[in-house]
Amino acid sequence: MGGGFKAERDGGVSIRLDHGEVAILRSLVAQILDLVGPGSTGSDPLERALGIGAAEVTPPTDPVLARLFPAAYADEKEALEFRRYTEPSLRDGKRADAEVVLRTAVPGKIRLDAEQAKAWLRALNDVRLALGTRLDVTEEVHEQIERMSEDDERYAAFVTYDWLTYLQDSLVRALW
Repeated sequence: MGGGFKAERDGGVSIRLDHGEVAILRSLVAQILDLVGPGSTGSDPLERALGIGAAEVTPPTDPVLARLFPAAYADEKEALEFRRYTEPSLRDGKRADAEVVLRTAVPGKIRLDAEQAKAWLRALNDVRLALGTRLDVTEEVHEQIERMSEDDERYAAFVTYDWLTYLQDSLVRALW
């Protein structure tokens, strides 16, 4: 594993990733893109412009989607109404962030401007949330990894989660 993100004089950031790191990152981000689904397809131009989805929405049953798109209110009716107005644009944003990573993640030195770096930050967060949910990660993740045998089938996924945490932390530090 190479170093993390470094701040650049122009307000952007850079990082050096090898082929394997890029392959893992691109694979995970592509999975998020698939999970989030296709873009808004509403036929009403006003609804599309306002980011309003279909009249009927349901909370996600997949635990990862529920984590990526949590209920905004405890009251189910209010939560569904809020979801109707916000989820399509949230999905569009997650797709756009993932696409920035897929376009810019190449082996070698990667230079990102401030906006691309923020998209990476959001996409890394989505990947970590998804992987953490699937792995049922707790705050004791480092202790879990230390106790885990390298032969454990979950080991690679936990180490990947830890690497993503490192990338995200280094990106936050480089940006601010």
